[in-house]
Amino acid sequence: MLRLLMVTLCLSSGSSGSAQARSISPLDGLEALRKGFSGINDFTAEITQEKRLKLMKRSMVMTGTVRFRKPDQFYMEINPPYAARMSLRDTVIEQSSGREGEKNRIILPPDQGLKQWFSKLAAPVKTLPDGAVIQADLTSGLYTLAIAPQGKSQIRELTIAFQEDGTVRRLTITEQNGDRATMTFKKVRRNVGLSEKDFRLD
Repeated sequence: MLRLLMVTLCLSSGSSGSAQARSISPLDGLEALRKGFSGINDFTAEITQEKRLKLMKRSMVMTGTVRFRKPDQFYMEINPPYAARMSLRDTVIEQSSGREGEKNRIILPPDQGLKQWFSKLAAPVKTLPDGAVIQADLTSGLYTLAIAPQGKSQIRELTIAFQEDGTVRRLTITEQNGDRATMTFKKVRRNVGLSEKDFRLD
């Protein structure tokens, strides 16, 4: 689902006295995400994205902003020198990049749309979703979910780190070809009243 967006990462401490991750059941991890996100209608955040392509020996580091509004809108803007903008509404991605603002449009399969993903979190999670292997852990109040889609998928694994209140801190997307993008969220503002105009490319 996320060549589109890509969404959250956590902070870790390397000191010898740091808290150890505690494995929890995937159901508990998914239910924690559902509960936390149930109180969020929209959010904005500043991001730092580190992208490592398998064929490159070094990473590209980018900064920018993201916006999200339930049930299916997402917007990301990357600052120069990698200036680009992307808007997602459910299964439709629109991108604008380069000095000329060249636009591109991508239609995702119905089962990879935002609305489909969030519909799975509309009610208490009592069974694991089909088609994915899920692992979860909890460290000092920070949940981490690692989701590995099965079958034909561009994504090998999606890892999301979030707080109990649903605030996303880190998102890592690893693609089948080995490319990896890690997005760290900071200055997250929840329920700010975003509107339709906040998700337009024009």
